[in-house]
Amino acid sequence: MAATFPAAMTTSIRLHVRAPLAAGAAVDCGTAQSRYLRTVMRRSTGDAVLLFNGEDGEWQATIETAARDSMRLICRRRTRPQDVAPDVWLAFALLKRDATDLAVRQATELGVARIMPVLTDHGQAARVNTDRLLAIIIEAAEQSERLTLPALSPPVTLTDLLAAWPGDRQLLAAIERLGSRALPAMVGPPCGLLVGPEGGFSARERAQLLRHPAVRALSLGSCVLRAETAIVAGLAQLLCSGTDDGTAAPLPSSAGDR
Repeated sequence: MAATFPAAMTTSIRLHVRAPLAAGAAVDCGTAQSRYLRTVMRRSTGDAVLLFNGEDGEWQATIETAARDSMRLICRRRTRPQDVAPDVWLAFALLKRDATDLAVRQATELGVARIMPVLTDHGQAARVNTDRLLAIIIEAAEQSERLTLPALSPPVTLTDLLAAWPGDRQLLAAIERLGSRALPAMVGPPCGLLVGPEGGFSARERAQLLRHPAVRALSLGSCVLRAETAIVAGLAQLLCSGTDDGTAAPLPSSAGDR
């Protein structure tokens, strides 16, 4: 007997596309997405797929034509209006490949608006494959049901990051062993989180950070965290710190550091 599935499962597949989305609009899938739908997800003509492009909300579409390396989808109805990601940026020291991939995936799932790889003195990598990171961002956005993609900045040195940092945006830096003496009393978007490498910031970098007017030290607890764990812990605090009226809320204090 053939298995039956709840109706919701027929539209659980989500794809990020670049085409405009509107009722009746046709969307042509490229080779990779077409093969994914046909070969991996076993979808064919008449099946439903959810589409989003970061501008027009989420749309339910049906597969109109299905060839080996191409598919055409037709938008039927909008299932969710477009929203805006919280104005929180993540800047983090480049890690080893798997850890960097994990950090980008988790930051996307948590809803950041921008991801900014940083080159530091004690960093574990000096370059990054931005095409791979963009693919990870798209996949994470599709799976987490967010309606936008975070912007991905090219890697920059910490010096260049601080030089270009907007003066009206707080930068919460997870600086090891500063205790709670520099914790901000209030925090909320627009803001950014900076997490250093496994070896911590160098003395030169710490001095740069502490001199910068936008930087505030952020405590993430009494334990020393791995960088990818610190990213999740810090973003969770920042993204959950807003109040219902959109104003900043007090950040919970703790006695430790990154």
